[in-house]
Amino acid sequence: MGEAADLSVTSAARDLPRHLPVLLNEVLEGLAAKSGGMYIDGTVGGGGHAAALLEASAPDGCLLGFDRDPHAVARAQARLQAFGSRVRIIHTAYTALEAVAQVEGFLSVDGVLLDLGFSSYQVDDPERGFAFRHEGPLDMRFDPTTSEPTAAELVNELPESELAALLWRYGEEPRSRVIARAIVAARPVHSTQHLAQVIFAAVGRGSSRSVHGERRPATHPATRTFQALRIVVNGELEALEAVLPQTLTVLRPGGRLAVITFHSLEDRMVKRFFQQAVHPCICPPAAPICTCGRQPTLRLITRKPLTPGADELAANPRSRSAKLRIAERL
Repeated sequence: MGEAADLSVTSAARDLPRHLPVLLNEVLEGLAAKSGGMYIDGTVGGGGHAAALLEASAPDGCLLGFDRDPHAVARAQARLQAFGSRVRIIHTAYTALEAVAQVEGFLSVDGVLLDLGFSSYQVDDPERGFAFRHEGPLDMRFDPTTSEPTAAELVNELPESELAALLWRYGEEPRSRVIARAIVAARPVHSTQHLAQVIFAAVGRGSSRSVHGERRPATHPATRTFQALRIVVNGELEALEAVLPQTLTVLRPGGRLAVITFHSLEDRMVKRFFQQAVHPCICPPAAPICTCGRQPTLRLITRKPLTPGADELAANPRSRSAKLRIAERL
């Protein structure tokens, strides 16, 4: 179980661009944020969503926040300091959600938010190794204080076949074998830009694509590889699978769960979880009546995921892949 972090925000981190909370109005409306409400933010990050939920639940609403990144915890604590005892930020993964909520008295909450992926602070800090546009070490750990394997260890130690399988499964990279072969040939690879250069040399420039009739610039050919490595380093899909059932335990009847995803692997997991909670019956389709006895635990608030509008995309291009799904506890 985690504990409240007491880490100062570095001067470099203070100089990073301010994190913009994605789909903020949609989250507040979807969670039906209200005065006196109790909320859990499983990925507090820069504190943007948390601050808005605390403002919407004034004067006595409260929020319990989680984050694996100790620097994010320190940053959120500083940003939310004005809310005093109404907010508690814990340095731990949201996989401990139920256990921490029990200790902190958050076992019947009005809303749970999971804003998945990684923040602008992380991607814009070269020392964290999340982005190939900045030279930095191949780290990619959400919590750099742990002994978890870094991206550099995966890149330099995995057999070629396992590396290719990793890129295919977690990055949905169609050129996974070509890229894995090039990486193995270039070892040791220890920096973000070195890895990006190896991939570019192996597969060339990415292709542009059309979205809603608009031609978008080509994505860098290293994009999917970096995504796959980050997901594996941090066990993101396993963590999401572990936390989703826990949200049902901490939500009161009528409480709502909002999940923001940024790639198809996450979104499919959330969609499948929602569908199974809404339609849990496992009786054969031909059965005249239900005999399994499984009852729905959620009802959908969003039939289709909400996505950023034109104004948000213009203000925050990084929000373009965000999808928000919301459901209500029965």
